[in-house]
Amino acid sequence: MQKAILVFLFFVSVCCSKPKRPDDVLTQPQLAALLIDVYLAEARTDNLRVNNMNLVKDSSIRYFLPFEEKLLKSHGLSDSTLKITYTYYLSHPKELEAVYDAIIDTLTLREKRAINAPEPKFVPKKPIKH
Repeated sequence: MQKAILVFLFFVSVCCSKPKRPDDVLTQPQLAALLIDVYLAEARTDNLRVNNMNLVKDSSIRYFLPFEEKLLKSHGLSDSTLKITYTYYLSHPKELEAVYDAIIDTLTLREKRAINAPEPKFVPKKPIKH
């Protein structure tokens, strides 16, 4: 009887244990930080398109791609790490939801700070002569 209980407990622990995240997958905070940078970069390129009506969506993608490469390099990431990370989180939606909750909280806080920040005052270094 004790062996049956031990076998049952072993199977329950194996079946109910949380799967380990592979080492080459970004952690939730790492992925959130990367995606925040990506979304801010996309917003800047979208802003370019709005301010310059001649700049079409294809052109904004052309501006974004070099930035994306620079961003990955600054985070010390390769394309393959990013693909593995996306694949992992797409198959673990609860963990991905936690990443996006962190992203939303961070961007909301940044927006509030930007709205409440005082306007920078222009102070010329030299007096302007007329």
